[in-house]
Amino acid sequence: MITQKMKYALKALLALADEAAQAKPQSLTIEEIAKRSGAPKRFLEHILLEVRNAGVIGSIRGRSGGYVLIKKPGDISISELLRTIDGPIAPLPCLSRRAYQRCEDCSDEASCRIRKVFAEVFWSYLLIIESLTLEDMLRSGAVADQVIGV
Repeated sequence: MITQKMKYALKALLALADEAAQAKPQSLTIEEIAKRSGAPKRFLEHILLEVRNAGVIGSIRGRSGGYVLIKKPGDISISELLRTIDGPIAPLPCLSRRAYQRCEDCSDEASCRIRKVFAEVFWSYLLIIESLTLEDMLRSGAVADQVIGV
């Protein structure tokens, strides 16, 4: 399950990606991103700083400053963003590739039935989530709009 913080990050990035697709894209202030994304302004500042530090967006100072995408939507990995915002995505610490920890109560990982079951589910999830990009989310929204007749 993704956190509310991650949902706000995705909504903000979608707003920035929509702006980047315009004929004359401009940087967006936090206020404008909050308005377009529906994410609360008070949370966005911290979230956008994390996303900026991850090299996904850039900030422009000054009167006409704000935030802009510095990566193409197709190059923004949803799984990497999840890890940046929410931390490890594995359901058990012993399944994490980047934050592996042995479970305190486990005497033998090789024979652990809990680990085996969750590993199968997690690897299936990883195959899907690691293939997704922000561009997929942008296309998904366009398809959904067509289906519901917007």
